[in-house]
Amino acid sequence: MAQDLTSAAGRRAAWTNSLFVDHAVLRLLWRNWGVVEAGRLYRSNHPGPRQLRAAAQRFGIRTVINLRGLRESCGSDALGREAAAGLGLVQIDAPLESRGAPHKDRILRLAGIFREMREPALLHCKSGADRTGLAAGLWLMMQGRPVEEAMRQLSWRHGHVSASKTGILDAFFREYAAFTRTNGPKPFLDWVEQDYDEHALRAAFRSRAWADRLVDGILRRE
Repeated sequence: MAQDLTSAAGRRAAWTNSLFVDHAVLRLLWRNWGVVEAGRLYRSNHPGPRQLRAAAQRFGIRTVINLRGLRESCGSDALGREAAAGLGLVQIDAPLESRGAPHKDRILRLAGIFREMREPALLHCKSGADRTGLAAGLWLMMQGRPVEEAMRQLSWRHGHVSASKTGILDAFFREYAAFTRTNGPKPFLDWVEQDYDEHALRAAFRSRAWADRLVDGILRRE
């Protein structure tokens, strides 16, 4: 059911859902903010309306890329879309997975979004740790940066736990690095389109039980 922001009761319900069901109360202080490249691309966890307004004013954000996708029953989603529209920002939904091998079609679609978007842009998922790190790394690869720099976007600093199931995102970049060591240089997106095998990556990856308990049971990441 879509969140109703047209009535006082509906708005209260959206805020309650956002703060306590979607855990936005934790994001009031923990912004998980990061600068991918100053003046061009920034990253964070799911911003609340006030946080989005502050980012737009301070950094000139023009585009918001929502890596969670449309979530009709989520108060954070409804409030964020309303805030973005009120600020005149372009909001783009580009859902990614955090625990599965990145889907080739979604990676290529996001690459197309990066080519066409109005900068500066803000990337976000829920916690800003996993999907946001993957997307930030992809953007860096498209700028011709080394894969090692892209992989640093998936870090403990942003709450990413590579030993858990979300470590399959690190393995995605390692696959490209291994391919180029064996076969020589190849443009990243050409590799994604022509050589990357998401099914083989999914079958080969193994996480650690302790890390899965931390991410899924204690942190309760999306």
